[in-house]
Amino acid sequence: MEAPRSPAAETRVRTVVDSPERMSELGRRLAALLRPGDLVMLTGELGAGKTTLTRGLGAGLGVRGAVTSPTFVIARVHPSLTSGPPLVHVDAYRLGGGLDEMEDLDLDVSLPDSVVVVEWGDGKVEDLSEDRLHVVIDRVVGAGDGVDPLAVDSDDRREVSLTGIGARWADADLSSVADQRDTV
Repeated sequence: MEAPRSPAAETRVRTVVDSPERMSELGRRLAALLRPGDLVMLTGELGAGKTTLTRGLGAGLGVRGAVTSPTFVIARVHPSLTSGPPLVHVDAYRLGGGLDEMEDLDLDVSLPDSVVVVEWGDGKVEDLSEDRLHVVIDRVVGAGDGVDPLAVDSDDRREVSLTGIGARWADADLSSVADQRDTV
């Protein structure tokens, strides 16, 4: 009989981002924490900023090529221009179900040597790794407390929740990537 698995440890940080430029900056800061073998799951509605965050990750990792949404090609590999890991950017939006379809992409082969970012991966890629970073991006309604509603475009405001799952993320300082002015 197999011993029951204990729930994976979680580390969580939330921050507010008020522009596409700040979302990209968040991605660049997050890239400093990433290493080969990391799986990053991005969740958010259409237009939430998942690809913008990934563009910042690519810049921070120093990868080749423009990071754009891989919606129609499903996955893109961006080789490193430095000694860092390549970025594998996957858009699972059009994939129907679970890990079976994802296996055709050979992500399990790419994962040990790359940073793998999967948009729309909920319920599809969790079994690739016990350790993963789940990033949830939600639109913020209204300007919020203490924020001048005329100073920011409220359509651009997002609350970003970073949840590190598993031993890999237990000691990671996720708060270091959040803009301390906007940590929730």
